[in-house]
Amino acid sequence: MTRRPACRIAAVQMVSGPDVAANLAEAERLIAQAADAGAQLVALPEYFPLITPDETVKVRIRERDGDGPIQAFLKDAAARHKVWLVGGSMPLEASTADKVRNTTLVFDDTGRRVARYDKVHLFGFQRGGERYDESASIEAGDDVVTFEGPCGSVGLSICYDLRFPELFRAMGDVDLIVLPAAFTYTTGRAHWEVLLRARAIENQCYVLASAQGGTHPGGRRTWGDSLVIDPWGEVVARLAEGPGVVVADLDPARIAEVRASLPALKHRKIG
Repeated sequence: MTRRPACRIAAVQMVSGPDVAANLAEAERLIAQAADAGAQLVALPEYFPLITPDETVKVRIRERDGDGPIQAFLKDAAARHKVWLVGGSMPLEASTADKVRNTTLVFDDTGRRVARYDKVHLFGFQRGGERYDESASIEAGDDVVTFEGPCGSVGLSICYDLRFPELFRAMGDVDLIVLPAAFTYTTGRAHWEVLLRARAIENQCYVLASAQGGTHPGGRRTWGDSLVIDPWGEVVARLAEGPGVVVADLDPARIAEVRASLPALKHRKIG
C-alpha cells in the first residue's frame, strides 16, 4: 500500500481591525507568504475580515451563502495561490435579521468550494468588566463537518468549539483538525495550548490552530499563539503574537506510527 507523502500546512495569524478592505489585503499578503513557503493547505483566523467593538457591524456586512465580496476574495485567493484555503471565519446570513452564522468556508486550489462549517458552540464569559455573549449576535450551527483534502481527512471547528471534545470525536479518524480562533487574552493564557494539545493527543492527529493575536484597533487583545501540533501532542511550530505565518509538514507516517504504538482509537469502549 502506497503511503501519502507529507503535506505542508500553514496557519495565518492576524490582528484584524474594523476596515474590511485592509484586512483582506493583509490576508492576501499572508496567504501569498504561506504559498511561497510551499504550503498546500492554508488556514486563516476566526473573523479575519473584521474585528470591531461594535457587534452590529458583522450583521451589516454578512453575506448570502455563495454571494459576496469576502467569499469572492477567498475563492480567488485559493485559485491564484494554488492552495487549499480554510477561510478562517466570516459572517453569513442567519435565519433572523439581527444575527449571523459564524462560518468557515473551504476552497480547493482551483477555487472550488468544498466545505462549509457553522460554529456550533457559542462563547460566553464574564469576569469583572470583561464580558462576552456570542449568542446575542450569532446563530449556532448544528453539523459536524469534515472534508477530504491534500492532507487527508480534515475536521473543521472554530474557537470555543475547542472546549467540547465530543465534537472532535464525532469527526471520526481525521488526519488534521483545523481551528481558527480569536481567543481572549484571559482564556488563552490559561487554556489555549493545553486544550489544543489534548485534542491532538486524544484524536491522534495533527492540529492546525490559526489565531488572531495582538491588540486590535478597538482595544481588544487576543491571545494569538498560532500552533501546529503533531499526533503525540508535540508543538512543532508556533507564532506567539502579531501578524505572520506558521508553517509545518503534516507527515502521514507520524500519524500511523503514533496510532500503531498506542492504538487508543481502537481501544474505545464508549461512543
